[in-house]
Amino acid sequence: MNNSQSVLIAGKWRPSTGIEFFQSANPQTGEALPENYPVSPWPEIEEAIEAAAEAYQHLRQVSPENIAAFLEKLADRVEARREEFVQWANRESALPSEPRLNSVELPRTINQLRLAAAAARERSWCQPVIDAANNVRSCYKPIGPVCVFGPNNFPFAFNSAAGGDFAAAIAAGNPVIAKANTSHPGTTRLFAEEALRAAGETGLPPAMVQLLYRTSHADGARLVSHPLIGATGYTGSRHAGLALKEAADKAGKPIYLELSSINPVVILPGILEERAAALAEEFVGSVLMGTGQFCTNPGLVLLLESEQTNAFVEDIKKRFSGAPAGTLLGSGVEKSLLAGINAIKEAGAEVLAGGNSAGEARCSVQNTLLKVGGDQFLANPIGLQEEAFGNASLIVTARDKGQLTEILDHLEGNLTGCVYSHSSGNDDNLYDEIEPVLRGKVGRLLNDKMPTGVLVSPAMNHGGPYPATGHPGFTAVGIPASLIRFAALHCYDNVRPNRLPTELQNANPTGQTWRSVDGQWTREDVAVH
Repeated sequence: MNNSQSVLIAGKWRPSTGIEFFQSANPQTGEALPENYPVSPWPEIEEAIEAAAEAYQHLRQVSPENIAAFLEKLADRVEARREEFVQWANRESALPSEPRLNSVELPRTINQLRLAAAAARERSWCQPVIDAANNVRSCYKPIGPVCVFGPNNFPFAFNSAAGGDFAAAIAAGNPVIAKANTSHPGTTRLFAEEALRAAGETGLPPAMVQLLYRTSHADGARLVSHPLIGATGYTGSRHAGLALKEAADKAGKPIYLELSSINPVVILPGILEERAAALAEEFVGSVLMGTGQFCTNPGLVLLLESEQTNAFVEDIKKRFSGAPAGTLLGSGVEKSLLAGINAIKEAGAEVLAGGNSAGEARCSVQNTLLKVGGDQFLANPIGLQEEAFGNASLIVTARDKGQLTEILDHLEGNLTGCVYSHSSGNDDNLYDEIEPVLRGKVGRLLNDKMPTGVLVSPAMNHGGPYPATGHPGFTAVGIPASLIRFAALHCYDNVRPNRLPTELQNANPTGQTWRSVDGQWTREDVAVH
């Protein structure tokens, strides 16, 4: 097909053998973009898998220094091509070039790559444990070829060919098969181009990074469950993610999912007495930032019934109605957001503001605020936790603290949960009652801070209980912890010293040494080299 973009397989850009194609669209105008991208057929996908498996065997002999050098080289190359990356992402996503893409998301992406390089070089992520007395040792090592499915809302920071999952998988020593998000295939192609060049410049196998733009649903399931695949990282819709998880689980293949989250925000009475107007501004800013297209967007607000609460809700309603509606990432997001809003309405919620399409050529929905009482919520807690991904939020008012706790107990798993309370401790008794319930429902607990931002920090957890993710024990943000998803625990029992991985050799101890004395185990922390 004319103007069809090539796929990257086994180190070569080449025309796809597929006969189906798609186009991305400019969300600001609704018009299709001119480039055509192929849907890869199964033989092409399997060729990429086999090339990745061959690259994995090569990477097992490559030094961590070379892998770190690749990640740093890629970061340098992306930075040098900054203007083109920003132009492409703006064109495909309608996210603003400034400050979002150029000054926020691209620097974060470059920093992630460099942090991953530091982790690859420093090696503490391997978590070596040495039982010297019994000559038993273990550490984490690469798991094998990794598939990365990127989301639509972060064309840089979660991109399948350069984002957080990609950086973690590479830093752990695995090749990556990147499956582009169909909302920004051109942006992903640019990343893959620079990754291939960086691999050549650092002497790494060219098939360590490969790019497919789209697969059928059936072939996506075959991909994540293939015997040669080590693991998969996926960020996207719950429906598609669970279909992949079913296939991977049947084959015994690890898959790490970030699915859906409504990120409850609990507002206790004292904070309304202290700074209701400032809090309303903070909340509305968080919900509407980026047109609400963050996985940590506060989609559920819990308050106790009171006159203060009524005034606070009225203030939020006015702010929602007065703010301009932003542009969504695409027609699919618009359709999904409207469906989510309608599902919440059908479950019993009242629309206070918005609720409809903005009625423009661009992809846009009115800023939408909904409300429901505690009794209604408890009558249909599943229906009222439908994710409305975008510029929408649901307010729930509980009649007393007992009902507030009961509502929290009915929440599904979420990435984040937040509690706002009086700065002088006036709400502490109520906080102590609700915190244990909320704590078990979320991966990251916040106080007096909206959840939208996700700091790239070693201490960050961007994960949580199902259905926010597929497993509560892992994070998609935070290096070196995010590398463990793409690693296997290797144990060595009475293996000769010269045959051990470097991380487990006594001559270069790393991490922890455990010793048994009279049946009692003690840990000795040793220097990391």
